[in-house]
Amino acid sequence: MEAAINGIDQLFQSYAQKKADRIEKLPQSGSDRVYFRIYVGKETFIATWNLNVKENNTFIKFSNHFNALGLPVPQVFCMNEEHTIYIQQDLGQESLLDKLEQQGKNDASYALFQQSLKELAHLQIKGHEGLNYDWCLTAKEFGKQAILSDLLYFKYYFLDTLRMPYDKQALLDDFDVLSTYLTRTEYKYFMFRDFQSRNIIVQDGKVSFIDFQGGMRGALQYDVASLLWQAKAELSEEWKDNLLNYYMDQIDGLLEHPVDRTLFVSQYNGYVLIRLLQVLGAYGFRGLFERKAHFLSSIPLALRNLKFFLDHKRVGIVTPEFDRMLRIVVSDEIIERFTPPQASADTPLQVVINSFSYRKGIPADESENGGGFVFDMRGILNPGRFDEYKTLCGKDKPVMDFLEQRTRMNEFLNSVWDLIDITIEDYLKRGFSNLQINFGCTGGQHRSVYAAEQTARHLKNKYKLKVQLTHTNQDNWMKG
Repeated sequence: MEAAINGIDQLFQSYAQKKADRIEKLPQSGSDRVYFRIYVGKETFIATWNLNVKENNTFIKFSNHFNALGLPVPQVFCMNEEHTIYIQQDLGQESLLDKLEQQGKNDASYALFQQSLKELAHLQIKGHEGLNYDWCLTAKEFGKQAILSDLLYFKYYFLDTLRMPYDKQALLDDFDVLSTYLTRTEYKYFMFRDFQSRNIIVQDGKVSFIDFQGGMRGALQYDVASLLWQAKAELSEEWKDNLLNYYMDQIDGLLEHPVDRTLFVSQYNGYVLIRLLQVLGAYGFRGLFERKAHFLSSIPLALRNLKFFLDHKRVGIVTPEFDRMLRIVVSDEIIERFTPPQASADTPLQVVINSFSYRKGIPADESENGGGFVFDMRGILNPGRFDEYKTLCGKDKPVMDFLEQRTRMNEFLNSVWDLIDITIEDYLKRGFSNLQINFGCTGGQHRSVYAAEQTARHLKNKYKLKVQLTHTNQDNWMKG
């Protein structure tokens, strides 16, 4: 990350003719792109570092096209010669999902969803005019092959991991029937492809869109399905139905002829199913294969979302083997398999997490059983070697940025959590009462503190556990 930060710093100075005050790495999501916020005075900018040059070029061309039409997307200001770094307008720090979680499902949140769908309709239909689909990153159109690709993505990265027997040929035949049905739509315009509430930024009551580089020509219904059925948003059935009707009202005003709503809704349900399965495939790949904790924890929510859809909606075509397998996928047994045990008020397990200095020794475990884990953090580059971090600790933002951007700390902690989660789940089932987890480094101030804090957060979020967190060497920290 240090090379990326240096490249961003140089590009920004060349563009703005002044040096950035601070460059801060933003939390990474599912893609390989890495985003940074640049601070200079009262202004902020977003920098993207991405080695996929074609993806960068696609985003910039799309962004320039949409900006020329007055659509709510960020303006790109500059790009380096290698086309691996570009700097764009900072549209704000809060997403539609953030607003929904802060405000709850109230009138203000509903109005933001309406505004998002209204602007989406313009992006899809107005943005389609004059757009060169040769710029597309992959396929130019979300047609039969692209739909089949999403279905196979689900099959390989989620369904097949369950090791359930099924008729492979019959399932592939059903995939063919479904993909053929969904391509028979006359409403093909620009398709955002990943239109969900995290990619909608809200600032001063207005919405803007980011991360549309995967766009292509496709059915209008797909993006609406992506937004309204996003598992994390958990929108009510009433909201989904009313917002879908609102969206159809918007496109009726932009198209030459009003849509056939019965057919539109039937195909919309098909695209809801495709989107739900594509998301499960992504969670399977990122969680089950790449072992990323966030995606593993999202699987139960996605399965419940799919189960609700299957119980309440109809696509309108017969796919017997596919339907049979989907019912198995959303069975209580499968959902329970991916749902971690949760602590309750009377759960006896108390987890003690300590950071410590090896100069002072490993903390003693005074519980009845003793034992637990001790992790040596000294294989991670020490921020304390650098003057600007000496008087800070692992809870301070600059130190956190250093460890996340310039070391393999995140990779280290993912491996730690893979280990301790096995013990946590076993102890919860067996009613054990104590577990101690210790993180040590040279001074017990930077690396061990960060690891202890993040592990406490992980266990509280995933298992709802009671955690006693102590930084045992805090009295000896170097202070300014």
